[in-house]
Amino acid sequence: MTPTTSHVQTKVLSLRVESELFDRLGEHAAKRGMTIQDYVLSRLVRDDFDERFRTAVEETQRFYGEPDHN
Repeated sequence: MTPTTSHVQTKVLSLRVESELFDRLGEHAAKRGMTIQDYVLSRLVRDDFDERFRTAVEETQRFYGEPDHN
């Protein structure tokens, strides 16, 4: 069996955040045993998934003519 490698291209995002928000993010991250960077990234990924899922549900409802329950 030949091992496969995947090459993921990455980019850097730098943010300037007020210190109070940064501290709150740090508290949320610490509760989950995460770094602030990992916590913020997980929130962005989750929000992106939630938005894509919501859009898919809405499109399915329109396709089948079901009422929107929002």
